Amino acid sequence: MRTAKSAGAFALAIVCVSLVSAEVMRKAVGLQIAPPVQQNASPAQSADATNGMRVRSLVDEPGKAIAAVQDGRAAAEASKAEGPLVALVIGNAAYPDDGAALAQPLNDARALAGELRARGFDVELGEDLSKQGMDQAIERFEAKITPRATALLFYSGYGVQAGRESYLLPVNAQIWRAEDVRRDGVALEPLVSELNARGAKRKLVIVDAARRNPFERRLRGFSSGLAPIAAPEGTLVLYGVAPGKVAADTQAPNSLLVNELLGQLRGSNGSAEDIFNRTRVTVARASNGEQVPAVFSALVDDFYFAPPASEPSKKPAKRQSMR
Repeated sequence: MRTAKSAGAFALAIVCVSLVSAEVMRKAVGLQIAPPVQQNASPAQSADATNGMRVRSLVDEPGKAIAAVQDGRAAAEASKAEGPLVALVIGNAAYPDDGAALAQPLNDARALAGELRARGFDVELGEDLSKQGMDQAIERFEAKITPRATALLFYSGYGVQAGRESYLLPVNAQIWRAEDVRRDGVALEPLVSELNARGAKRKLVIVDAARRNPFERRLRGFSSGLAPIAAPEGTLVLYGVAPGKVAADTQAPNSLLVNELLGQLRGSNGSAEDIFNRTRVTVARASNGEQVPAVFSALVDDFYFAPPASEPSKKPAKRQSMR
């Protein structure tokens, strides 16, 4: 008797489970399914869950679903939503110690500043800045940085390496000894560290300064090009040429580095690291290996440049050659 009652109870339980399962399956058809948001998730993780990794269950027939993931535009909006986008863009060309002004830094700075503004950056643009002018521009730039900001630094002009440190030179620099470099130049590595100390989540650094310059012949023990950079976490660096190397200027309106960088910005929805790496490859190809940029990455997440607000019909920058 007890066995018969147990068997009956077991059968009844199976029927109940089947009915509940059928009801759940009926209600599940057509539901939108999103990945669970982790407890104590960071704003970046929440943004990814909301904008970048939303998955829908599209029921074509019972038991089948198609996953659809949003593209780089949504990721760019998520990056922008995290914190302010601020940039300092400097082009120094008119050095009195040089025979003639450099042809490309001002064009490069203006072109990149316009591209960044179109993509939502608050841009501080400086041209032919003295030491005082560079210090003031850096102060204004740093004052805009708040926690979780994305801070972009671009410099084109002369740079030198002294004591395994890279220095960006103002147009009024008076360089005769290594001590003068430290006095008149702006040290790159401490500048990036200060951006990090102010709370910038991402530091994007583009330096096109490894040129033959009028100061190097005066310095004993001078090292060509720029020094490698030890950047804090969350930093992505693009050098116009590898450390210790120099690049030749061309007669084109823009430098080869900036020309290729603009082409990648306008023709790609990839992450900043993808764009920097593709720029490195295209510059090397366009120069037949004579100029090979360097990319240093300590990023811990991806950053995507937003598309231009007005979506102008821009064509990628025309490819240059070293000839």
